[in-house]
Amino acid sequence: MSAPTADKPTKTLNDREATAERLLKSSVDHSYDPNLDIDWDAPLVEGKWGISPELSSLYGTELWDGLTEEQRRTLTIHEVCSVARIGLWFEMILMQMLLRYAYDRDPRRSHIQYALTEIADECRHSIMFAKMTEAYGVPDYAPTGLTHNLGRLFKTVGYGPAMFGGTLFVEEILDQMQRRSMRDESVQPLTRMVNKIHVTEEARHVRYAREELARIMPKTSRVQKEIGRYLLSRIAFVVARNIIHPEVYRSVGIDPEVGRKAALANPNWQETLRWSARKCVAFLREQDLIGGPTEVLWRKAYLV
Repeated sequence: MSAPTADKPTKTLNDREATAERLLKSSVDHSYDPNLDIDWDAPLVEGKWGISPELSSLYGTELWDGLTEEQRRTLTIHEVCSVARIGLWFEMILMQMLLRYAYDRDPRRSHIQYALTEIADECRHSIMFAKMTEAYGVPDYAPTGLTHNLGRLFKTVGYGPAMFGGTLFVEEILDQMQRRSMRDESVQPLTRMVNKIHVTEEARHVRYAREELARIMPKTSRVQKEIGRYLLSRIAFVVARNIIHPEVYRSVGIDPEVGRKAALANPNWQETLRWSARKCVAFLREQDLIGGPTEVLWRKAYLV
């Protein structure tokens, strides 16, 4: 039998193309323009939370009990912007990895056109997160130092299992937190609308990454799999440790290091991290990308 050619795609490629075509159609039918679909001039609503209070990193601690109701709401405003900032940080990494992925492939294929569509989505999301932070009037809680440079390294060396696995991890933990808050009427309308847009469009990105990962893993060598496991565990640990920037605690008069230690020791926050990662972790285990020596990092990050 002759090898498949560009004119005779394999069944796998046909399946990939069919999925991509559905995602492209959905992108046309169910996408947003945050510049038009969010009223950025609307005033914030008095007495509303930034995120559901149960998702706060200090919820249930003595530090939380010592805050006034207004301080608790203030903290959640800063925390939602910190979560958005780590999301923005990773979306910039993802856009570069997707561009490199598309650069080496045939742009006539629907699955490459969808990769380019996802880049466009992520660009809008990054601007949306930045504008939300500006609207809330909080500092830029950007990852600094080693974390910032690790991101620079990951976007350079991340490919295949690490790229699609990392995408799934970051997008799905954000998705779980955002779904919870977007349904909570006690949360600021601005947060809820930003979350609605992100959840709607990221559902397509998650589908794309899941299916691509499931396709490539059977063809991944043992060495490539171990490299993927290592890189994935590092990005998971870094994101989990930095999703709440320690400087957010300063907004309510708590020393950043004191707040950080309290959050890491907080059983409620540890369970929130495990809950947010549960679907992704189960799928990554199925793909044999969690296990072996690198699993210790997942446990240290309270993700398993």
